[in-house]
Amino acid sequence: MKRITVALAGLGSRGKDTYAPVAKLLPEKMEITAIADIDETKVEEVAREYGVPRERCFSSAEEMLKEEKLADVMFIATQDRQHVGHALPALEKGYDLLLEKPVSPDLDECRELLKSASEKGRKVVVCHVLRYTPFYTKVKELIDDRVIGDVVTVMGIENVGYWHQAHSFVRGNWRNSDITSPMILQKCCHDMDLLLWLTGKTCDSVTSFGSTYLFKKEKAPEGAAMRCLDGCRAKNECPFDAEKIYITNEKTGIAHGKSDWPCNVLTLQPTEESVMEALKTGPYGRCVYHCDNNVVDHQVVNLNMTDGSTISFTMTGCTEENSRYTKFMGTKGEIEASLHSNLITVRPFGKEKQIIDVSKLSDDFSGHAGGDNRMVEQFLDMVREGSEPGHSMTTLEKSLESHYIALAAEQSRILRGKLVPLKDIR
Repeated sequence: MKRITVALAGLGSRGKDTYAPVAKLLPEKMEITAIADIDETKVEEVAREYGVPRERCFSSAEEMLKEEKLADVMFIATQDRQHVGHALPALEKGYDLLLEKPVSPDLDECRELLKSASEKGRKVVVCHVLRYTPFYTKVKELIDDRVIGDVVTVMGIENVGYWHQAHSFVRGNWRNSDITSPMILQKCCHDMDLLLWLTGKTCDSVTSFGSTYLFKKEKAPEGAAMRCLDGCRAKNECPFDAEKIYITNEKTGIAHGKSDWPCNVLTLQPTEESVMEALKTGPYGRCVYHCDNNVVDHQVVNLNMTDGSTISFTMTGCTEENSRYTKFMGTKGEIEASLHSNLITVRPFGKEKQIIDVSKLSDDFSGHAGGDNRMVEQFLDMVREGSEPGHSMTTLEKSLESHYIALAAEQSRILRGKLVPLKDIR
């Protein structure tokens, strides 16, 4: 079996902690032969861990892309607005690409990448990882088997979770669309892709409403400090207190041994001491009401499909859990799919309901409910075999449909709910 060699651009949470470890999980299929990141300590750590020679270590993706082709494929896990700028020269050098989502918040860049990949005959797979989960694979099977007939209406919600909203979209890397992407694209292009893939439908037009309701200075409680550790008098009652989220919270805090995400975003080797120091000096210790964020904390999107069916989708950061729920209503029944519980409930009209426990269908639910590792493995197999994308894996052209919907939704939101036809976006 031929091992696929990988040049890894970007050693953040996705590159270093999600994609790189597949080389250990599947050493017969993947080998990392070049790495790049602006953080020298991350480069040194990854090089040591995966045996990457010094001459194959680079201080930026741009520096790596000046070299001749260093691997069979490139994984691009840099920041949102860098993706296409890194992908285009990579295609020129002959790399096939695993490209972190979103492709770009710029429609012209999306179109340029699609054109370049087509002209050069290279494979570009966007990391819509939820397609590869056992959970949504089962939902797709049920819908394709027409157990509820034709899908007429879909209601979906992404519960971002209060602490995840604060971590990623108020204090973190994706807080400001001027330097990253609108939240409906960055977070929910997953959902738009899923809704199209699961139903097998295409979108005709979109309307949307949403805003930043909570995370702004006028909502700050009395006595709030600029930083959580600077004597904040609202600290005890504030669920967004950074010390609670990163240190004492049972699900996310380092004091409970949670040294992976999100704590490993604050410091390379999380300990109570290093996390506390990061909160004192870094962006993740800021008051959520006094950050430079501008992305929404809630948004609703209505999709009118080309066959006359409809989909309603809600994204909100005002939830306890961090998960997704979808209800599909058809001509012969309905399906409720709760990713949080891993349960799928099928209710055929006039018949007994069926409850499917997806946790019994697989033994790997790591990383995006088991989607991360499966996606990388399918990509490696596709490149090695020279095959076309399979059941879950998709083309760049189809992946961009989710981006068109998300960007149409953002345009509609800015225009206070104006109908935006997809033909005006594509």
